[in-house]
Amino acid sequence: MIRDEIKAAQIAAMKARDTATLNATRLIQAAIKNRDIELRTASVQPEDDVLVTEVMQKMIKQRRESVELYVKGGRQELADAELTEVAVIERFLPLQMSDADASLAIDAIATELDAHSLKDMGRVMAALKERHAGQLDMSKASALVKARLS
Repeated sequence: MIRDEIKAAQIAAMKARDTATLNATRLIQAAIKNRDIELRTASVQPEDDVLVTEVMQKMIKQRRESVELYVKGGRQELADAELTEVAVIERFLPLQMSDADASLAIDAIATELDAHSLKDMGRVMAALKERHAGQLDMSKASALVKARLS
């Protein structure tokens, strides 16, 4: 499980006095804990690795947006700190699908659902998320689905 890998990395970072990894793993665990608390009242609980992957992908997206803002603002040292966190977070993500594999998966789902226009994008995205949630960045997938259906 990804949670176990994160905990093991946190312990190793403590022993090695690796503050960058330690801080990033603490942030990851805090975000996961917050998500667990949000889902306490939910009727359907997602699979654990899918949940953790979604949380980490969201964290990466937030940090990349921060990097852009820091670079625009001339704060390179803060941008570098964010990029360091992104690198640590990416270590725990499962192997992501290549663009070619993602396109093949999107084509298969679109054909299966008989989707031909942008009106069908929601159905295709829902099926894609259900089948390939941990293997695919949904923002990239959205762009690929849009290109496929338009």
